[in-house]
Amino acid sequence: MNYWLLKSEPESFSIDDLKNAPGKKSHWDGVRNYQARNYMRDSMRKGDLAFFYHSNCEVPAIVGIAEIASAAYPDHTAFDPRDHHFDPKSDPANPSWVMVDIRFKRKLRRALSLAELHQHADMLSGFALIRRGNRLSVLPVSKAHWDYILTLEKAKP
Repeated sequence: MNYWLLKSEPESFSIDDLKNAPGKKSHWDGVRNYQARNYMRDSMRKGDLAFFYHSNCEVPAIVGIAEIASAAYPDHTAFDPRDHHFDPKSDPANPSWVMVDIRFKRKLRRALSLAELHQHADMLSGFALIRRGNRLSVLPVSKAHWDYILTLEKAKP
């Protein structure tokens, strides 16, 4: 099993949006970075788990857990000129972009803010989210980091 962190702006798509989606499932579309796309296409597998992270908001934080519910498949939003994820260079015969389906598992007992995660930099050494300049919307998470972050959920901030 692999572990991931998926970033979303809560005003666009939040953990509550996923929870309230039909079947508590939605597609994770609109990824337009090649490295993030490669993670989804080459390494993400059905059954993997992901932290759901709210970004570009008042308090950026890990707020929940989702399960990867499908293998990667072509992101149809790249072909729709009315969609804000439209990519005129993407060819339906050879798609540039992929998406996966994700399923809501649970909200965390409490949000784990980016500031709090930075306070544990010694235990989260190498964790991409706390590395300067990392803006990818899909990040791998090591099993050790995954487990440690889950212990923080139970601790008092």
